[in-house]
Amino acid sequence: MPETKILLPESEIPTHWYNVVADMPNPPAPVLGPDGKPIGPEALAAIFPMNIIEQEVSSERWIPIPDEVREIYRLWRPSPLFRAHRLEQMLGTPAKIYYKYEGVSPAGSHKVNTAVPQAFYNREAGIKRLTTETGAGQWGSSIALAGQMFGLEVRVYMVKVSYEQKPFRRSMMHTWGAEVLPSPSPLTEAGRQILAAHPDSPGSLGIAISEAVEEAATRSDTNYSLGSVLNHVLLHQTVIGLEAKKQFELVGDYPDMVFAPCGGGSNFGGVAFPFLADKASGKAVRLVAVEPTSCPTLTRGHYAYDFGDSAGLTPLMKMYTLGHDFVPPGIHAGGLRYHGDSTLVSQLYHEGLVEAQAVAQLATFEAGLTFARAEGIIPAPESNHGIAACIEEALRCKESGESKTLFFNLSGHGHFDMAAYDRYFAHELEDYDYPSEAIEEALHHLPKVG
Repeated sequence: MPETKILLPESEIPTHWYNVVADMPNPPAPVLGPDGKPIGPEALAAIFPMNIIEQEVSSERWIPIPDEVREIYRLWRPSPLFRAHRLEQMLGTPAKIYYKYEGVSPAGSHKVNTAVPQAFYNREAGIKRLTTETGAGQWGSSIALAGQMFGLEVRVYMVKVSYEQKPFRRSMMHTWGAEVLPSPSPLTEAGRQILAAHPDSPGSLGIAISEAVEEAATRSDTNYSLGSVLNHVLLHQTVIGLEAKKQFELVGDYPDMVFAPCGGGSNFGGVAFPFLADKASGKAVRLVAVEPTSCPTLTRGHYAYDFGDSAGLTPLMKMYTLGHDFVPPGIHAGGLRYHGDSTLVSQLYHEGLVEAQAVAQLATFEAGLTFARAEGIIPAPESNHGIAACIEEALRCKESGESKTLFFNLSGHGHFDMAAYDRYFAHELEDYDYPSEAIEEALHHLPKVG
């Protein structure tokens, strides 16, 4: 019988992260200050340790992974690559479907891959506390765990709608010693301003980032930690794609298409960037970022300079954006409710090297159920987006008779998201297409640079 689980020994955990900047046809667009002029690394020193800043601006192809980080990675890495035989049979497709399962991590998602090195570098720099934001809670859980491992206090500003929807994610963070606050909160100037204007605000990742950055910038013992978007975060996540390439070699296969959910970009970048290196050398592989129709950053947003947060505390980054004051609807894929996208993912999409598509909420839950009933794993709502796009392609192969190799990143399990599934079963979820007029209105609120 063909293999179902393709496993690597612990000795095959990557020793280096892969930096896609080294293989991009054009250098990344510069980061700008409030005056519209490029800023240097020193501008980030108020909220990040120097090792993180060096990784953020590096153009080196390979960045060494510290031994202490690799030792912790051994708790769940290498993660398994699965051949989805039962899903293939259920769909009746000639396509071969593989998925990398990041739900085996202690926090149940891929986010720990960057939480651990970020906590390590902050401890090495003498930092005692971290502030951060989280949407659905995967990142908050991950940095809470990493903070516990390295003796750091962690305060998490959790998007209010997710704070209310995901109580057990909060419990996980509390178990690992983190403090969790609903955002917007009255503890920061950014939060107070939002609450004064919109007392019932459901919150957004942009607002929560503003609160976490504000606090970190005003305390010398505290740094800020981010779970997506920035270059160093996507760098750390490349352990996913690097392992997957070795696993495909073991079975003598290679993907024609790679799918992953995309909110800020860490999931997609982590699995796709190592394959982009092959694409740069002539390999034919399609890399597809999948986002919600309710938050269609890549597929319908503006490619422009914008703030990474709602209050305008961060530097200006060139990215696809729906506007930094975007407040998304309360869909259950909380990790994908971000107004912008990674500058690296945005530039690669703008230059036609990666693809993007948007999927409606109901279709993602339908795909998640199909996958769970075939393969047994209940996926997180975010992961369902990549699954939906992969299943759609597999069904196209069924119609055409093509035998493509399809690969998606199953970024986490849905064990703490069952309330979302319950709402789906009760027919309480609905599709939502973000209005065109709101996207156009965002143009008027983008920072004026140049």
